[in-house]
Amino acid sequence: MSTNQPAQVAAADGGGGVAPDARQLRTILIAVSIALMAVIASVSGLNVAQTHLAVEFGASQSTILWIINSYTLALAALLLPLGAIGDRLGRKPMLVAGLSVFGIANIAAGLAPTAEVMLAARAASGIGAAMVMPVTLAVITSTFPEEERGRAIGVWTGVAGGGGILGMFLSALLVDVADWRLLFVLPVVLVVVALVMTLKSVPDSREGSAHGFDSVGALVSTVAVAGLIFVLQEGPERGWTAPATLTGLAAGLVAAIGFVAWELRRRDASLLDVRLFRERGLAGGSITLLVVFGVQAGIAVVLFPFLQAVLGWSGLLSTLALMPMAVTMMASSGLAPKLALRVGSRPTMAAGIALGGAGLALMAVFVSADGGYPTILPGMLAMGIGMGLSMTPSTEAITGSLPREKQGVASALNDVTREFGSALGVALLGALLSAGYRGAIGGRLDGIPPEAATTAREGIANAVEVANGAGPYARNLIHAAQQSFVDGWQQAMWAGVAVMGALFVYVILRGPKNRASTTAGDTETTGPVTEPQPATP
Repeated sequence: MSTNQPAQVAAADGGGGVAPDARQLRTILIAVSIALMAVIASVSGLNVAQTHLAVEFGASQSTILWIINSYTLALAALLLPLGAIGDRLGRKPMLVAGLSVFGIANIAAGLAPTAEVMLAARAASGIGAAMVMPVTLAVITSTFPEEERGRAIGVWTGVAGGGGILGMFLSALLVDVADWRLLFVLPVVLVVVALVMTLKSVPDSREGSAHGFDSVGALVSTVAVAGLIFVLQEGPERGWTAPATLTGLAAGLVAAIGFVAWELRRRDASLLDVRLFRERGLAGGSITLLVVFGVQAGIAVVLFPFLQAVLGWSGLLSTLALMPMAVTMMASSGLAPKLALRVGSRPTMAAGIALGGAGLALMAVFVSADGGYPTILPGMLAMGIGMGLSMTPSTEAITGSLPREKQGVASALNDVTREFGSALGVALLGALLSAGYRGAIGGRLDGIPPEAATTAREGIANAVEVANGAGPYARNLIHAAQQSFVDGWQQAMWAGVAVMGALFVYVILRGPKNRASTTAGDTETTGPVTEPQPATP
C-alpha cells in the first residue's frame, strides 16, 4: 500500500554504513532497554508516594492525581506524532533529545518546591517519554537483522510489560527506607547510562518520504488520544456524567472520527494508514495488546487493596508480592519468539491468552481472605507466563504490518494501544470491583452502627479505617469488608475471564498467520522489512 520512497538509512557510529556486529547489537539492545525502563518505571512509581506528596505540598487528592496522571496523558497523546517525527529527523537524535528532556524534567520534579512546579515537571517528563518510547522499538526493528529481530523484540516487550512492577517495587523501597524525592534519582541514573550508551553505540536511521509531514493528522490524533485518556483517568474520580468527563469524551470521539476520515483521505501520505487495520497482523496485534494490558493494569487495581487492606501488608511488601508475575512475564516474553518460530504467531498468542484467562479463573476460584497470598499466587504465575507469550508476537505483528519508513509510527501505535488498554482496564475492572464490594457488603452490616456502616460501604480501606473506632463491632466490620472485597474480586476476575475468552476466539479465527515482522514477504505485512543499507554519499 505504501508508495513512500525507499528508506535512506545512515548508520552513525556503527562503522560508516557497515551493519552492526553481534557485540554492538547487544549494546544497542541494552541501551534502548534501559531507556525504556526509565520511561516505564515512571508511569506507576509515583503512586506509592501519594500521601507524602499531599503532606509535602498541602495538596488535595485531585491535585495529586493530576500530578500522577499528567505524565501518562502527555505520553499517550504525543506518541504518534513524535514517533513519526523520529522516523523523518533520525531515531538517534530523537532518542538523545528525548532522554535529555526526560532527565532534566525528572531533576526538576525531584527538586520541585510546589505542587504546580511538580505538575509542570511531570508533564514535561511525559513529553520526553513520548520522544523516547516509540524510538526504542523503532531502533530495534530498523537495526537488527531478521534472524535476531524477534528475540530483541521479546526483550523489549519483557521490559515494557514487567518494568512497571519492578519500578514500583524500587519506588516503594525508596519511600520506605529513605525519602520520596529519591524516586526521581533512579530515572535520572537510567537516563545518564542510556545516553552514554546511545551516543557511543546506537546507529542513526532516518527514512525518506515523497510526502510532507501530516501535520493535521498529528494534531487531531493528539486531541483524540488526550480526550479519551482524560475520560478514562478522570471518570472514576469526577463521575462519568460530570461535565468535564462528558466534554473530554465528546472531544475525543469527534477527533478520533475526524482522524480516521482525514487519514483515509490522505491515503499513502497519512500519518497512519488506517486501511492497514483491515489486515490480520495490525488488527490482531493491536486488539490483543489492548486487552492484555487492560487486564494486567486492572489486576493491579484489584491486587493492591487485597494485599494491603485484606492481608494488612505494607506497600513495599505488597509490591514485592507482584514480582513473581513480573519475572515470569519477562521470562516468557523472551521465550515467545522461539515458540512462534516453531508453531507460528497465532498459536503462540492463543496459548498465552488461554494461560492468562486460566490465571484469572484460578484467582477467582481460590481467592480467600483466610488463605491469603498462596490462594492467588498460582493464578498470578499463570497470568505472567500467558501475558508474556501473547505480548511479544502481538508487538511483532504490529511493527511488521507497517513498512520500514513507518517504524516509528508502528512503535508509537504499539505504545498507544498499551496506554489505552491500561487506562481502560483500570477504569473497568476497578468499577466492577467497587460495584461488587458495595453490592455484597450491604447484607453484612446488620447490627453495625449506621455511621460506621455508611463509611464502610465506600470501600474496604474506609471500612478498615472506621473499624479502629467501632469498639466491639470492629471485628465483625472488618470481616464483612474482607469477605465483600473477595466477592467483588471474583466478579472482576470472571469479567476478565470472559474478555480473555472472547479474545482467544478472535485470535484463533483472525490472528496473524505468521511471525509478521520477521518473515520476508509475509502476506500479512505491507511488504518485506528490509535491512539497513549503507549510507548514501
